[in-house]
Amino acid sequence: MAAAPVDHPGASLGLPPSGPGSLASWRARVAAMIGDWAASMIVAIALFGFDVMTGSGWESFMILAVYFVEASLLTALAGGSFGQLIARIGIVRVDGGPLGWWRPVVRTALKCLVIPAMVVGAERRALTDLLLGTVVVNRR
Repeated sequence: MAAAPVDHPGASLGLPPSGPGSLASWRARVAAMIGDWAASMIVAIALFGFDVMTGSGWESFMILAVYFVEASLLTALAGGSFGQLIARIGIVRVDGGPLGWWRPVVRTALKCLVIPAMVVGAERRALTDLLLGTVVVNRR
């Protein structure tokens, strides 16, 4: 028996074609990441000084550290990082269960390694999403 044709992105995951719960666009995802990084830069500069931009010691990792804390906490508490909340997208489990606390932490840690986020599979799901059973969806 042949598989049914997929008529829209996210259909194979049971997501609607548009509106809340539909698969988030690449544009929204990239905008969210830019927003997250910009906010993390501002907070890191405020907390640790401008050396986070030019330093070569521990200061050079503070933007990434701020991003890790921000994205992990907000995703666990609100279902999305600062940038994702602004872009009106969020993280949900494919099976509909709660995210819990460990999925956001592991997901953010893997994103900080960059490579897992660059490996993208079907339905615009990065390796992090495939491993954790999550998907990025629209909130609007």
